[in-house]
Amino acid sequence: MTAQLLMSLSILIVVHEGGHFLAARMFKIKVEKFYLFFDFLFPMANLLNFSLFKFKKGDTEYGIGWFPLGGYVKIAGMVDESMDKEAMQSEPQPWEFRTKPAWQRLIVMLGGIIVNVFVGIFIFIGITWMMGDTYIPMKYVNDNGGIQALELGQEIGLRTGDKVVKVNGAAIVDFDELIKPDNLLSENSSYTVERNGQEIQVAIPGNFIEKFNKKEALNTFVAPRLLPVIDRITKKTIAEKAGLKKGDRVIEVYGTPVTFNDEVNYLVKGSKRDSLNLKVQRGDQIIFINEAFPDTLKRIGYAAIAIDRKELAHIEYGFGQSLALGPVRAFNVIFLQLKAFKKIFSGEISFKKSLSGPVGMAQMFGSEWDWEHFWRLTGLLSMILAFMNLLPIPALDGGYVVFLLYEMITGKEASEKVTETALKIGFAILIVLMVFVFYNDIARLITGG
Repeated sequence: MTAQLLMSLSILIVVHEGGHFLAARMFKIKVEKFYLFFDFLFPMANLLNFSLFKFKKGDTEYGIGWFPLGGYVKIAGMVDESMDKEAMQSEPQPWEFRTKPAWQRLIVMLGGIIVNVFVGIFIFIGITWMMGDTYIPMKYVNDNGGIQALELGQEIGLRTGDKVVKVNGAAIVDFDELIKPDNLLSENSSYTVERNGQEIQVAIPGNFIEKFNKKEALNTFVAPRLLPVIDRITKKTIAEKAGLKKGDRVIEVYGTPVTFNDEVNYLVKGSKRDSLNLKVQRGDQIIFINEAFPDTLKRIGYAAIAIDRKELAHIEYGFGQSLALGPVRAFNVIFLQLKAFKKIFSGEISFKKSLSGPVGMAQMFGSEWDWEHFWRLTGLLSMILAFMNLLPIPALDGGYVVFLLYEMITGKEASEKVTETALKIGFAILIVLMVFVFYNDIARLITGG
């Protein structure tokens, strides 16, 4: 998962810095360095200066730094991550950033953000066109026993067997709509479920999305109910010892008939008996299982067969449809970030629980390489990177944009002292955030949260 994260971030850093580079060269501004990762201990530009690889072409040195938390382009006549103020003491030259009109400098500073947005849109268009949408129809789930409410689902009031018919008052088609951040972040969110012939409203807590930052939380919320048909046997378990086989269907547990696999688990976990008693159908045969089952064990050791692919719905999109739908999906990432920020500032969502660093991001990619999942996350991260860089924090692109807009409105540049102080404050904020997210990630690993 670390390799996937590094590859994704490397792509996004190169295209982001490439946006600044291309905009600068468009206005004939000299770019002294173009680096993937930092060739110094960020943000201390004069400490541990070395690169893993570099070469020079024209006026620009291209390289890969050793400190893998970002990248940069060093634009002549601009104080940036390198904090090289000495170069600013010389006579301004026509190829320098500082001698160009404010509107050109603004485009240079927005270049990285613009390219990240275009890359995000391009990825979402490509995935939509090539992959389409494959999903579990909610009608299929409701027609086949409803949902299985796991720990988090039970926590908010969902129950196994509920048939979810609406989210936030809107009918749902795709099972994944139950966990889409857009639905969880909406004001006064709720599920409408059918339970024992009645419609019931189940409120979604305002901070519920925090739960999905926890490890494996997505697997402890809700799931479609599965039939008790065995797909895989875990080695060295009661299932293996009892001789259960792939394709076996459990029809009774301790004499109680079962229809769904969650009923098997419920009866086994709730039992105080020292043996496992199952009635199993194997082809045309009925087999009785009676195996010693120590009280310390609470699982049989098999996985039920998943939903048959023929039951899944698939939508294919033409290129024109993808051109329209891709940007909508890309910008929805930005809208979700704005919703999340609103809840953070209102106190509904914990700032601490909302932040995730490299470890958390690596876990998002997972341990197996899945190209579709990789590109979906890369597209999402590209849009998030664009959004975060636009925040008006000195040292981020948005901070420079604020100073340039001030100059364009007032006709006066901010003083060098103000700019330098603001950059130092901005870098200090970034360092504190970096330390905080690393601590947060490590704490989550230790506590399992």
